[in-house]
Amino acid sequence: MPYLSPQDKHLTVLNLFTTDQPEKQDKLIQEMRKIVDAATYEGWISSTVHAGQDSPGTANLIQWRSGEDLEKRYSGEEFRHRTLPVFQDITTSIRLLQSEIVHTQRHPSEGDVTEISPDRDDYTVIEIFKVSEGNQDELIAELGEGQSWLVDAPGYRSHSVFKGLRARFLDGPFAVVYSQWASKELYDAHRDQAETEKSEVRQKSEARVNALKTESDWNSYRVIHTRGAGE
Repeated sequence: MPYLSPQDKHLTVLNLFTTDQPEKQDKLIQEMRKIVDAATYEGWISSTVHAGQDSPGTANLIQWRSGEDLEKRYSGEEFRHRTLPVFQDITTSIRLLQSEIVHTQRHPSEGDVTEISPDRDDYTVIEIFKVSEGNQDELIAELGEGQSWLVDAPGYRSHSVFKGLRARFLDGPFAVVYSQWASKELYDAHRDQAETEKSEVRQKSEARVNALKTESDWNSYRVIHTRGAGE
């Protein structure tokens, strides 16, 4: 199963798709699984497919050996003339985000590694933060080390922070937070907690994030399929 770790030095690609109908989400998943199950690309390490929960859509977290290997995939006839047109036809938005993982944190009960797997019951949240030039590293630090207080949040399991390197269909610097929670109910309670009930350290951290980001959006997911090279 894939693991999220800054020590691995993988290029991580998050392909995020939104759509306007549950049936189109099913079609997206079907097309993604076909690609993942047939993947033999040079430098490809793993792909993990996520089904949207709060809003229709999908996410595919893909680990690559390098950006050069990914660009070979993007420049190929199959991607340009079949894969991309198929997804454009059934989506309302596409973001292909290249990144590197720079921080991981887990609740002590989660052990020493961050695993993503359909065998787990995580309520997974992927949040995209856009940021102005010059503020990316500071925002990433606040989203990572600056949120050590999350270990005390009921239902929190882990969060991993990715630094955006380059993207298709997204302009400007960005960061991504991939977090795992025990349930939707506990995550919603955390996100909707009244300001007066938040700890002082949380209030300061969130105020700093809000000051640094230019915009953000998120969706929740369930991991439904994964495959690695050699499987």
